[in-house]
Amino acid sequence: MRYVVAVAETNSFTRAAERCLVVQSALSHQIARLERELGARLFERTSRRVRLTPAGVAFLPAARQCLDAAERAAAEVAAAIGEIRGRLAVGLIPTVAAVDIPGALRDFRRQYPQVRIDLRVGASDDLVEQVRDGAIDVAFLGLPTTARPQDVAVYELARDRLVAVVAPDHPLVGETMVDLHRLSSEVFVDLPAGTAGRIQSDQAFAAAGLDRDVAFEVTSADYIARLVGPGLAVAMLPAAYAPQLAGVVTIEVSDAPARVEYVIWSRSGRTPAATAFLAVLGIPARTGD
Repeated sequence: MRYVVAVAETNSFTRAAERCLVVQSALSHQIARLERELGARLFERTSRRVRLTPAGVAFLPAARQCLDAAERAAAEVAAAIGEIRGRLAVGLIPTVAAVDIPGALRDFRRQYPQVRIDLRVGASDDLVEQVRDGAIDVAFLGLPTTARPQDVAVYELARDRLVAVVAPDHPLVGETMVDLHRLSSEVFVDLPAGTAGRIQSDQAFAAAGLDRDVAFEVTSADYIARLVGPGLAVAMLPAAYAPQLAGVVTIEVSDAPARVEYVIWSRSGRTPAATAFLAVLGIPARTGD
């Protein structure tokens, strides 16, 4: 099954063999043997490409689940004898500020060098789904105060207000505070409509009975700053995150929306590596309901 997953991910028997540290003939032989046992071909092979057959497409998710279960079983056995190993998959939004993620991962790796760390950056809604599906062990995300992650274990990390982010030569620079009514006349850059990072701003303007012009939609908070800096638009970003941005100025907003940062993990249980990582962060073992 490891060989099948490797071929499916690399689209190559040669690269899959290199990844699995075996000779290609051995890998091909084992996959052919599995195909005979299943009574179906998993791959279509030509001189130019390798791709999954319909049977291979059906087989792949179950194969991944079996491998994950085997890996978790080995990690549980290791934990029972005092060792932490296996995989730790961490997801986060780009604007997470309540936790120093690089620092936490550094400390974790020093304590548990046998754990392989996977880091994925994404949107809050996608991270919740991946935690529910078991693809990610621990995720850090931000949501409006009107929302809370569902069907996962949840621990609140911090609450933060949004601030206005403008160009250094913007007319608002020098103001100690502005309000949403004043900002509503500006051209905005923001995250895509419907995403958790966008919703709190949309809700705040709507609650105030205001419209705003979001002319630019981007998926990266860093790129928001690249559009704000030259004066193309203004933005609203979490106050704790905004100081990381260069070439822009932040201004407090009197009626600014707020967001909540959470860390989440699966309700069905934490892997030993996930439990150890949360302990590094100082999160008690009996939290998350």
